[in-house]
Amino acid sequence: MNDDDKQQDPIARLRAADPAGDIEARAGFADEVVARVTGPEADPAEPTGDTAPLADLDTARARRRPRWLPFVAVAASIAIVGAAGYGIGATTGGPMSLADGAAPPITVQSGGGPESVAQGAIEPSVGSGAAIDQKMSPLTYPYGSGRNAFSASSLGTTAGTAQSYAYDPRSASNTDKVTALAAALGIGSSVEKRDGSWVAGPQDGSAPSLSVSLDGMLSFYFQNPEVNPWQCEGDQICEPSGQPPTEDAAIGALRELLGAAGRDPGAFEFSSQVWEGSPTRTAEAKPVIDGQQLDQGWALEMAKDGVVSANGALADVVALGTYPVVSEQEGFERLSDPRFNGSPTTLPIALRDQASTTEEWVAPTEPPATPVAGTSVSWPVNKVEIVSAQLGLTSQWQPDGSVLVVPAYAFTDAEGGTWSVLAVEESMLDFRAF
Repeated sequence: MNDDDKQQDPIARLRAADPAGDIEARAGFADEVVARVTGPEADPAEPTGDTAPLADLDTARARRRPRWLPFVAVAASIAIVGAAGYGIGATTGGPMSLADGAAPPITVQSGGGPESVAQGAIEPSVGSGAAIDQKMSPLTYPYGSGRNAFSASSLGTTAGTAQSYAYDPRSASNTDKVTALAAALGIGSSVEKRDGSWVAGPQDGSAPSLSVSLDGMLSFYFQNPEVNPWQCEGDQICEPSGQPPTEDAAIGALRELLGAAGRDPGAFEFSSQVWEGSPTRTAEAKPVIDGQQLDQGWALEMAKDGVVSANGALADVVALGTYPVVSEQEGFERLSDPRFNGSPTTLPIALRDQASTTEEWVAPTEPPATPVAGTSVSWPVNKVEIVSAQLGLTSQWQPDGSVLVVPAYAFTDAEGGTWSVLAVEESMLDFRAF
């Protein structure tokens, strides 16, 4: 954030602009909302009426802090923060790759799971460093929901084919696989299939627990409240202290977890981060295929006493043959095609600098002047000059929940921003709504 003591914090500015900012919620309302949304049994697809059970508040509050999100719900705005390397809360010590530098992952869906909608506009947020004011509003933020005019030259015009892949969840959906993962995480209780998931350990947040969803990647989530430095006895909110584990320890724990699940750690690229002042450290492992990271990976959060939480995908990635792909030029043209709506996945350098050095906000003393007859209608269009293209892979969730890994283009613009779009030829695309 800006070091100028006279500058108002962007979060404070956002709150000040909230017309409902002075309204006070009834007593206990916040705890009820957090409990319903973050409880282990919460389902975003189900309504939460008065009869919905409330989650344990210790577990709920423990989740209200910076941490790796479950990888199946990575939103495009998070992809921007991760790629651009900034956000609220400073990080130290990383990320550092422990493998040869693979190309970054390509994401063309706004969400990562079966409930994700088609690619949509990315709204700026305080978390991504965008100032919410007249200069950086949701309507004018050029790499958000603003309008873009793309240009390019010297792109390739030759179509071709490219290898594709898919996740194979049924090969790993068995008691032995899940039991091995549970044992590696310190859960000795039996494994059972219940309510659409493999589960081990109590699911109420009282002890270490594992849940493996029967989705297209066998995505799992583990938590251990016994080593959670933010979780205290009773209804207390902790103020933890102490030093986080070393980078080698966190990455080493993630490598062991991959091995215990039957995955080859050598096929992943690792990184690690720690939030300033945090007693925990995160580690992430992205699978690498054909020299490029995939946008679905494994991650864990570790404290000095052990792994606090972890998530990943038990399903192996298998070859699926080749798909016909469009040329670089045709892929570029898709950036302006509403059927594809190319997604920005990395902010350009200029916007990264602008977002990290917000100008001082001056409170207005009167409202804006009344427009006069003939006033031009503001319709800002951001000019984006594409300078290069890279063919890679992206994950694509299917209507039945299965997951493909198919060709996609990552275009780089003149300011260092990256835009992604599906590269599969139209004859292999099913445009039917579902």
